Amino acid sequence: MSAQPSPLMNPQQQQQQQQQLQSEQEKVYQWINELAHPDTRETALLELSKKRETDLAPMLWNSFGTACALLQEIVNIYPSITPPTLTAHQSNRVCNALALLQCVASHPETRTAFLQAQIPLYLYPFLSTTSKTRPFEYLRLTSLGVIGALVKTDEQEVITFLLTTEIVPLCLSIMDSGSELSKTVATFIIQKILLDESGLSYICQTYERFSHVAITLGKMVIQLSKDPCARLLKHVVRCYLRLSDNTRARKALGQCLPDQLRDGTFALCLQDDKSTKQWLQMLLKNLELGATPQQIGMSPLGS
Repeated sequence: MSAQPSPLMNPQQQQQQQQQLQSEQEKVYQWINELAHPDTRETALLELSKKRETDLAPMLWNSFGTACALLQEIVNIYPSITPPTLTAHQSNRVCNALALLQCVASHPETRTAFLQAQIPLYLYPFLSTTSKTRPFEYLRLTSLGVIGALVKTDEQEVITFLLTTEIVPLCLSIMDSGSELSKTVATFIIQKILLDESGLSYICQTYERFSHVAITLGKMVIQLSKDPCARLLKHVVRCYLRLSDNTRARKALGQCLPDQLRDGTFALCLQDDKSTKQWLQMLLKNLELGATPQQIGMSPLGS
């Protein structure tokens, strides 16, 4: 891999470490080759999913048959979705494949090809599941992790691609009924979409899209007032603040923003979170002014 022996070692130690690194590299090559064979694939998936080397993604994507093998692992699970019969073993195995796809999605050398191949679409059936069992929850969360890795790069091509798909309603559905952790990742994805100019424009383009987002966020605020989670609340507030950068959305939020965000309900939850407190104050100020929003390095998108 890309690691190098430490210059602080003596020559013998450097040679030993170099041999160890070479041995590890050979193992990785062997596991990648074993992905092509069904009888050795499961172990290879498990071992490779533990690796986080910076150059693993290009090796996976450019090696013969590997992408097809990973997609085969995903497609093989589809029959277990409806009816929901997914076992823990099946879930763990496909999630190891998803971990490798997340590695590919995160890497700048492979991300564009990953999108051009429309790999995220293969994960959407997993995001649309509703079973509350642990295998399904793990599957949804890991699938969200792949999309989260994409949006975390803040690349325009990622948002452009996602807006041509059903990712927004899928995430909103998870925000409405998923586990706390899944809700957090799904809300983060919506936040990242909104922070992009084209994403904000897309969400605010029609009343139906805006209202779906606003209603979902409103339900989350009510639930958070009963069962607080500072990390999830942070993303919810950031979504509201970004929506307030749009003229029409800002006017609508003036009427439908939950009272819990106005009356100090979350004061205790946010007492140690200066950034979220500031975002909430800016949101309320924006709605109070009803005109030019207070900016955070972003210009408001006109209606």
